Amino acid sequence: MNVYRKKTVMAVVAAVLLAGGATACEDGKDTKKNSGAPSAPSKAAEKPAEVAPAAYLQKTKKKSEEITSLRYTMAGDAAGQKITGEVSMRLKPTVAMVMSMDSPEKPGEKVDIRLIDGAMYMGSEGKWLKFDLKTLAPEQAKELDSLGSAQQGQNPADTADSLSTSKDLKKVGEETIDGQKTTHLAGTVTVEQLRSANAASAPEAKGRQEKNIKALEDQGIKSLTMDIWIDEADQAKQVRTRGTGNSGPMDVTIKFLDINKPVDIAAPPADQVVDLAEMMKGADEGSA
Repeated sequence: MNVYRKKTVMAVVAAVLLAGGATACEDGKDTKKNSGAPSAPSKAAEKPAEVAPAAYLQKTKKKSEEITSLRYTMAGDAAGQKITGEVSMRLKPTVAMVMSMDSPEKPGEKVDIRLIDGAMYMGSEGKWLKFDLKTLAPEQAKELDSLGSAQQGQNPADTADSLSTSKDLKKVGEETIDGQKTTHLAGTVTVEQLRSANAASAPEAKGRQEKNIKALEDQGIKSLTMDIWIDEADQAKQVRTRGTGNSGPMDVTIKFLDINKPVDIAAPPADQVVDLAEMMKGADEGSA
């Protein structure tokens, strides 16, 4: 695989994994209720109670469990590559994706990607190159498999505990995004905090969360800054994730456009596809 194709594939895989992590920012813990007899009514008591940041996250987490498909835009830097694109993604019954993104290596050019059944297709206009991830990039294929397991599990956003365990979680304010009123929350969390929180996770979630933590460690990321904008329907409208790793800064913003609308994804026609693994095999046999 030449350098250009390899970098493009890795950038796409990073984007897909980040998307899974983005929906993972939608969790929280229930706040404790005060006990004791209610105080006498007052003018102050008549005002609506201020909602705790964790309560916003808890509502959004419940909504995220119902997500089966989504469409979003993403822009920023990840794995040392600039990423700008639009994605349609199916989470259930199996993970599949269609992405149109700016080429990370050739400015001004677009790269169309389809991810389905463990294979990645890149190209357009009747010409596609197939990457069998399990053969050409086994580690990345494992990460995509874990993403699929996490999205289909009882909790579709294992990394959600990250934001809820932030010691500086706060409500930034009310903001309007694409005409929708949202509540902006923000916080920072370290990988060590993630690991400590994961120790108390349910067994079925612990393994998946451990993979997320390892992925951060492999990138050399020690802490994350997260921002989430939640709309009036308790859905995440926008998520921003920032950190610094071995490949430089990571700063990606995901804006959700549609949720739970039909997403049809199919592999390109076989006669339009060149299989990279078969092409490499033929080249090896020719040089023997």
